Order: sequence, then structure tokens, then C-alpha cells
Amino acid sequence: MKLFGGIDAGQSGTVAVIGDESGRILGRGEAGAADEIGQDPHSTRLRDALRSAYDKAAAAAKLPADARCTRIVAGISGYEGRVYGRAPELPCDELVLLHDAVIAHAGAFEGGPGVVVIAGTGSVAYGRNARGETVTVGGWGYLFGDEGSAFWFARRAIEDAIRDEDSEKKNPAADALLKHFNCPSLHALVRSFYAGEISRTAFAHFARAMIEAGAGAGDASATRYVQQAAQALADLAVRTMARAGMQSGPLAFLGGMTKGAVMKDAIASAVREAAPGAQQVEPLADAAAGALLLARTR
Repeated sequence: MKLFGGIDAGQSGTVAVIGDESGRILGRGEAGAADEIGQDPHSTRLRDALRSAYDKAAAAAKLPADARCTRIVAGISGYEGRVYGRAPELPCDELVLLHDAVIAHAGAFEGGPGVVVIAGTGSVAYGRNARGETVTVGGWGYLFGDEGSAFWFARRAIEDAIRDEDSEKKNPAADALLKHFNCPSLHALVRSFYAGEISRTAFAHFARAMIEAGAGAGDASATRYVQQAAQALADLAVRTMARAGMQSGPLAFLGGMTKGAVMKDAIASAVREAAPGAQQVEPLADAAAGALLLARTR
């Protein structure tokens, strides 16, 4: 039996699946974040996350210790053709590294045309038209882009809280931020982020908590950020459709920011307004399964 592997390596976590020639998933494993943002040449962050997730999938599949995959495809957040830290080492005959948007699209549409928008800690969109032409839009990272992402959401809340504090105004998000991160002040919160004591992933978790607890309960401030994030993601989809020359077609949203009912409703409303020609659909499979599909069919 030939074995194949698919790995989704993101900014918040890594998921690996191992399957056979038919695509049947034998095992699944999860590990920590794998992106290389801010990592140096000695970093093992990517290598360790991929190996840990793979080993857990292999254990779940009850594979023998010497088992090897014919091919493993790993989609990595922000990947642009090179590894900045230590190179991944996995038990396979061929290891293929891709941008994570490519595997997300493969999972969502199983090789067919469409646009996928991924919104987790960061955000990016990837489109493929009926002629097989592809385009990537967004994905510029947390400093210069990632509109509509969880980090972007948290950053907007923090920016507004800081601006209001400087103007001696009460901000409803400030108390939630300080309580969530157990910080005595906004100055301490910001310093902790700059010092690396609070990660981008932690801010992403705050955003999702604020959406569920705040917007879900009708909090006006949280609801405003939800609407802004949904509009940013809809705009990302529109730009991708335009770049791909698609007037209509399937559109799928993936990632932690798009899973809750509050965000789902807000995104659907924004898409109906911004891209009436798009047919919003649920993804057929997740990004890890998309990577497995590509591993089997490349």
C-alpha cells in the first residue's frame, strides 16, 4: 500500500493527515504554529511543527516505525519558495512545499475552479478560473495586510482603545483586552507584545473570544469590528475574482475567523452586497485534505 501525506502548516497550528492511494485518511495529527515570520536561519519552528504533526498522524494510523510516504505535500502560511529556518525532514520519497492557499483551494473545490478566502491569524485569497489560471491576492502579513484576519481584528480593537485613552475617552474594548491578557494597562499590553511575551496567535484568540462573547451578545463595539472584518474579506474575494477574470463562480471561506455563526452571517451579508455574482459554498474538505489530494495526484 502506498502512503501519502498532506500537511496544513499555519500561523496558529499545524494539521497533518496520512492517506492511501484511494484518498482514505488513515490518521490525523496536530501540532503548533509553523509559519516562519520573524524566524532566523537557526529556527526549527517549521521543521518541528511539520514533524510533530506528521508523527501524531502516523501514530493515529498505527503505522510501523519505518513507514515512508511516497509523497508529502505541505502548505505553509506565507510560503514563497524558500525556507528561512532549518529545512523540514519527513519520512517520504518526495516532499513538496507550497503556499497554504493552494492546498486550501484544492480542499475546497477538489481541483475545480473557484475562489477561496482563508482568514485565520492572517488572511489571503486564491483563485483559479475555468482555464486553470491562478492568482493570489492578499497575504501580505500582519504589518502590511491580513485584512479581516483575527490579528487584524484584535489590532483594530487595540488601536481604538489606545486612541480613546489618549483622548481620555472610555473604550468598551479596553477592559476586555486587559482582563483577557491579565495586564494592568494598555501600555503594559503593548510592551508585552513588542517584547514577544504576547504572540500574534494570542491576539488572534482574543479576537475570536471577542466575536463570540461580544458580538454574539449584541455588543455594539464588537459588532462593528465583525462587520468591518466581514467587509474586508468580501473585498478580498472581489479583488481575487476580478484578477482571475471571474464574473461568477463558487466562493468558499476557510479559517478560524470564518467558522462561528456571527462571522458566517456577517460574511454572507457582505458577499451578497459586494459580489452578487459569487455563489458562496461550503468547502468540500479542509486544507490538510487538499494537501493530501495534491500529494496523490501531482
